[in-house]
Amino acid sequence: MTNHSKDELTAVQAVVDRVTSWQDGATEGTVETELRKGLDEVGISLDDTEVGKLADAIQDQHGAVDATAILG
Repeated sequence: MTNHSKDELTAVQAVVDRVTSWQDGATEGTVETELRKGLDEVGISLDDTEVGKLADAIQDQHGAVDATAILG
């Protein structure tokens, strides 16, 4: 189970959706950088492992990414 509240996960999902929509084909480093920027904008802090998991999913799935499933 995740240590993040429902509101936090909703905000993370919005960031993931935004990065996914315009980062198709970007390098993992770029995806991670953009995820961190988006998370900073919404005031959510994830550890490096969590950001890495989300970035990997964006790179691997090339489509909808369920942040709750990944962070859960």
